[in-house]
Amino acid sequence: MYTIVFKRIRNLTIGACTFLLLNACALESNTKVMYFAHSLPITHPVHRAILDMKESLVQKSDGQLQIKVFPDGQLGTEREVLELLQIGSISMTKVSAASLSNFAPDYQVTSIPYLFRDREHLFKVLEGEIGKELLLSSTEYLLRGLCFYDAGARSFYAKKNQIGSPEDLNGMKIRTMNDQMSVDMVNTLGGSATPMAYGELYTALQQNVVDGAENNIPSFVTSNHYEVCKYYTFDEHTMVPDVVVIGTRFWDTLNENEKIWLQEAADESVVKQKQYWEETVAENMKVLKQAQVQFLYPDKSEFSKMTTPLLERMMRDEKMKTVIEKIRSE
Repeated sequence: MYTIVFKRIRNLTIGACTFLLLNACALESNTKVMYFAHSLPITHPVHRAILDMKESLVQKSDGQLQIKVFPDGQLGTEREVLELLQIGSISMTKVSAASLSNFAPDYQVTSIPYLFRDREHLFKVLEGEIGKELLLSSTEYLLRGLCFYDAGARSFYAKKNQIGSPEDLNGMKIRTMNDQMSVDMVNTLGGSATPMAYGELYTALQQNVVDGAENNIPSFVTSNHYEVCKYYTFDEHTMVPDVVVIGTRFWDTLNENEKIWLQEAADESVVKQKQYWEETVAENMKVLKQAQVQFLYPDKSEFSKMTTPLLERMMRDEKMKTVIEKIRSE
């Protein structure tokens, strides 16, 4: 308990101090520098896209607006970094829409199992009016979405056995994100959901604290979880996107030109990120085959049927029902 509290205080303190130093430097150089923190490694396709955004922004603003990137969870977990954005200690982050839903409830819709038919359907929704409304829905919580990144489809992987049907999850402890929909999904399918920080998962798998987890292929590889888990099931239960977020405390300090430059740089990085994602998945599949990971392509309809109650529960909320019906009609 005390360790967790100390860690969060430490991260908040680090963020506040670095932000003050940043502002001091910005005043001297007549530039605005945004601290961009995220939890992924530098080899991840999302990090590469963020670097593209950084370079594009420098060009568009002639160096007046810059980004300094802190990867690998240097400034905290996704939740901690979002809190730093809210108090204005840092400027930007990239988080899973599932993590963001703990702050802005409308994002819960992106975590509903099997709501999106495929990748094309997903981005038709995210890059249309529904997506724009979703990005702005978090402003009342001091968080403004700039764009969505491709995070692929999340599927189950395990240490000791293949997961070919929901029945195979019975009795299995599955790590999930700290997101209610993720927890409910695993429990509904018969598993035992075990929320924990992503950085703790490798050790938890090694020590049999959990039997498996669920994530996309690039994260499965960059985390080295494939060294421990040799069974990957393409059930593709969710397509939860990543979201590039800026704190409204910093956004409101930008003039109109600066806002346009930043939004354009973010939108352009989306195109690159999708390309990087596809290339990375292809490369990662080669790595996994060489590591003798076994793949399974199950009948998704069994998983979909069992998770239907989660969709029905969400549709009891009239606002959410309207959004879901719009998504289904796309």
